[in-house]
Amino acid sequence: MNGITIVGTGHYVPGNPVLNEALARVMDTSDEWIRSRTGIQQRYFAEDGQGPSDLALPACKSALNNAQIDASDVDYIIFATMTPDHFFPGSGALLGSKLGIHGVPALDIRQQCAAIPYALQLANGLVQSGAAETILLVGAEVHAGFMPWVDWDIVRSQAEREVAPEAYARANRHRGLAVVFGDGAAAMVLRASDTPDRGFVAAELHSDGSAFDHLFVPGVGFRRIPYVTPEALEADEHIPQMRGPSLLKKAVQTLSRTVRSICEIQGISQADIDCFIPHQANDRINRAVRDALKIPPEKIPSNIARFGNTSAATIGILTDELRREGRIREGDLLCFLGIGAGLNWGVALMRL
Repeated sequence: MNGITIVGTGHYVPGNPVLNEALARVMDTSDEWIRSRTGIQQRYFAEDGQGPSDLALPACKSALNNAQIDASDVDYIIFATMTPDHFFPGSGALLGSKLGIHGVPALDIRQQCAAIPYALQLANGLVQSGAAETILLVGAEVHAGFMPWVDWDIVRSQAEREVAPEAYARANRHRGLAVVFGDGAAAMVLRASDTPDRGFVAAELHSDGSAFDHLFVPGVGFRRIPYVTPEALEADEHIPQMRGPSLLKKAVQTLSRTVRSICEIQGISQADIDCFIPHQANDRINRAVRDALKIPPEKIPSNIARFGNTSAATIGILTDELRREGRIREGDLLCFLGIGAGLNWGVALMRL
């Protein structure tokens, strides 16, 4: 059986774009500061009450329409998120219900920003084993819940007033993380390729829990009884902590090494790869990976300026845009790559 291939894609972002200037109203930052450090110009945030399964629903409908199939044709859901609707159950089952495909198995995975390379290997295995024929792969995130400001009406440009000094100071303490993230969802419909020598080629995946403190949420976990306390929330332990400079260095080292390794194992040259589709964490990381691997800029596109870091959704959003713009086509060899909390990282190769 041929490997899986992408037969449909879609994405969705909520509301109106939030420009860098809007964040400068609630903390000490600026458009120039954010752009120079991340490459981000804007991002989107969900409304209170919207979860990742809600954002995933229109993305999935778009992907199914793009694939020209019905939701009833889906026989497996893989849902990647680090910001689930509920601590449990997972968001995949909720999405299946919203799509009207009750009873379809739904698997939630937690590889964060590296989710798509992991999920592609998993999906390929499910199809190859005969456990599934049509898989709906979803990456969706709602990061709004851990943003460090309270004046959402100001951020959304719905009000003009001075922010309280204590609120401004709190947001400043988390500025480096807060300017990076945005909300969104993406979906891929995956099936075995009908064409010989097309589809999923291989994946190389890794994790290193000893480096977990490069990006993690220090509180609200089951090492504590109870797992969330007023004191933890007061100390902002529900907000992720990130060691940015060290994480950048690890990202460049691990991703460039893994790309070289998978190419060597598969007996292909990096020059044979038509398009590298990286996780959109920070434009500095992707430029450094590009330089380390000597990838021509046109072969490693970016859309982080318009969406920010949507974690598990970034690769899917970029893939959807590239397919719809005709920048990736049938026969192209694609390289998906990403690193995320865990640390988890991986690379997957697919020939469309």
